[in-house]
Amino acid sequence: MNYRVRIPMSALATVLALICVVASQANGTAQQNNTSPNTGTKPPPLPLHQIEGNGGVFSTFSAYLVNPPRNREPIGRPSIGFGYINIGHGRDLVALTVTETPWERLELGFGYNLLNLGDLPAVIAAGGGPVIDQTLALYHANVRLQVLQEGQFELKWMPAVTLSAHVKYNDGINRINERLGGVLDAIGLTDDSSWDFTLYASKMLTFMPRPVLVNLGGRATESAQLGLLGFTDDYSFVFEASVVVLATDWLMFAAEFKQQPGEFSRLHLSANRTIGGRLQRGT
Repeated sequence: MNYRVRIPMSALATVLALICVVASQANGTAQQNNTSPNTGTKPPPLPLHQIEGNGGVFSTFSAYLVNPPRNREPIGRPSIGFGYINIGHGRDLVALTVTETPWERLELGFGYNLLNLGDLPAVIAAGGGPVIDQTLALYHANVRLQVLQEGQFELKWMPAVTLSAHVKYNDGINRINERLGGVLDAIGLTDDSSWDFTLYASKMLTFMPRPVLVNLGGRATESAQLGLLGFTDDYSFVFEASVVVLATDWLMFAAEFKQQPGEFSRLHLSANRTIGGRLQRGT
């Protein structure tokens, strides 16, 4: 007996998002160097939290750090975030995030993602497959070091540059794999935990009518869809980018791009925009 499932999740690949935030708390990010001068002026709240628990946009990062120490504070202020993504077909993703920047160049973060599989378990069961869990959880622990500050060495063109390490653990994917008879192992998704490593550069462009923040980065990863589908045994290097337009001091428009590892083409991931999981079981 065969059963096949295709899971559209374009929201996790290329995102065009409207982000509206109220600057009730300053992130302490000065436009020139990501550290605040000794002033009571509140800058725009950049960066926001992305869903893995880092400073960023949605699923991509920024080289800016979240809430570094300002006004001679001994440590930065903690930040918390919440995100909800409606994927369709009853599927959704909830993200809870927290960061602390104890030093102006060091950010620590944690992210919890709960993926509701919606109608997928019912579709599999209806095709003669086993009963699988309705949800799975993905945990992220992150360390980010800003090796260069924006405008450092009195160079106006110098971007902020951040190196990061991220450990991930998927609580639930192994149980699903076992109940499906090892189908994920068969397509190379053999692990439930791994490390990602990222390098990001960010620059605020101020010569336009409104400031524009450009974030460019690379990621070394074994993850399939951030780790929501598990992890392979081989690293791929992928490109990520985002652009944030500060329409006002509290309203921002953001677009991001996230490259899919090429090896996942065998998992039937179509055009970097969907998770195309083909599950087969022979009896």
